[in-house]
Amino acid sequence: MSETTPASNAAAVTDDADKSGTVVSLYQKQKKIYARAVTGLFATWRWALVWITQLVFYGLPWLVWNDRQAVLFDLASRRFYIFGLVLYPQDLIYLSGLLMISAYALFLFTAVAGRLWCGFACPQTVYTEIYMWFEQRIEGDRAQRMRLDEGPWTLEKLWRKTAKQSVWILFGLWTGFTFVGYFTPIKTLAAEAMTLGFGPWEWFWVLFYGFATYGNAGYMREQVCKYMCPYARFQSVMFDHDTLIISYDSERGDPRGPRSKKADPAQLGLGSCIDCGLCVQVCPTGIDIRKGLQYECIGCAACIDVCDGIMDKMGYQPGLIRYATQNSLSQHLDKQQILKRVLRPRVLIYTAILAIICGAFVASIALRDPFRVDVVRDRASLARQVEDGRIENVYRLQIMNAAERVQHYRIHVDGLTGIKLVGVPEVVEVLPAEARWITVSVQVPYESSQQAGAGAHPIHFQIERVPGEGAPSAITLSEKSTFIVPR
Repeated sequence: MSETTPASNAAAVTDDADKSGTVVSLYQKQKKIYARAVTGLFATWRWALVWITQLVFYGLPWLVWNDRQAVLFDLASRRFYIFGLVLYPQDLIYLSGLLMISAYALFLFTAVAGRLWCGFACPQTVYTEIYMWFEQRIEGDRAQRMRLDEGPWTLEKLWRKTAKQSVWILFGLWTGFTFVGYFTPIKTLAAEAMTLGFGPWEWFWVLFYGFATYGNAGYMREQVCKYMCPYARFQSVMFDHDTLIISYDSERGDPRGPRSKKADPAQLGLGSCIDCGLCVQVCPTGIDIRKGLQYECIGCAACIDVCDGIMDKMGYQPGLIRYATQNSLSQHLDKQQILKRVLRPRVLIYTAILAIICGAFVASIALRDPFRVDVVRDRASLARQVEDGRIENVYRLQIMNAAERVQHYRIHVDGLTGIKLVGVPEVVEVLPAEARWITVSVQVPYESSQQAGAGAHPIHFQIERVPGEGAPSAITLSEKSTFIVPR
């Protein structure tokens, strides 16, 4: 028996490569994709969502609400302003609710029609569309861009490349500036930008977010969707044979082949596909949809638009590439049958869960208390005896006014016989969206403390909002605590 060595294996691979005439490199450079511009129904929808999402993102920080920025996440003061809502860190549960709504909405849309989010509203898709639009306006269409990149460096190539990079960088910086404007008042940030007087963290996030936008949308593009985004990897778990996906009708399209517009494909033994390759040229991830469902497909439907345009020019029926289910293609289902199968148990369950979560979220926001109270014991002195033998405990109350008007509160305590507050004003004033700490002393007569016995005893602080301007009705919150009687 002859011994096989790594060297002999390498030689065998080389011999096989020589015989086949091809050499496969394990470290092949990624080929650049030159996506062709396309027009059509889905392209219109995609650009409509680009405009809507970007008007919201870039416009919200400049809106004014109650003499302040409408949407501001003020980390320094731990206030989160969302139009009329003032949220505190204790309201983190609402963030959990939003994440649950987003997750179930993603599950629902994916189960119904595949990667709708990826193809039309994902920030990576949106900013790639914007950066590609800049590129097309400066460097030209697909063929012009390819010639420009392959050609030598000339004055024209230099100024076009410089102009493109300048626009990309400026747009990225503007995006980073807007992002930071959600955490630092954007008008203050704009004044600082005029003198480049940002703080260290503002500099970091403007440059980091701007660079991320520039790199992801300008260069990485489809690589983010194919290799970095986890959604591309687990999307197939949410697909079944009744999920609407972008599909090529191979039964109608094959065999493929070019022909004149006047030729009868049936006489030539050809299908409807003229093998023009435009569906590949317009694909932002560079796949051939005619090979079937692939994880790289982001569902942008650019191939549908371009194929329908070719079918129209050839005088053929549109829909060679279309949204369809695997069952509809194999069983030749009509639109009504497809719709009936779309409303299957999985979709109905997702819809019901999403509706319940959304309803609970809205109800929770609408019914949330207009103020919050936290009670913290003074750890420095758990209990002490004061004049007349009374037992005293000290507490710190944090009253958080969730309204944007001055509110007034009364504080009471109960739970033990003769218990009372000492040194607390009759009415406590809390400014708009302020969290005010108040130190209160609670005293119990000596006889009552002896009657209750040593140890911790439950008490309740009653905080009542006084009716007045901005407070049409009285609301009382009760917060539990304990009163310590020493041995």
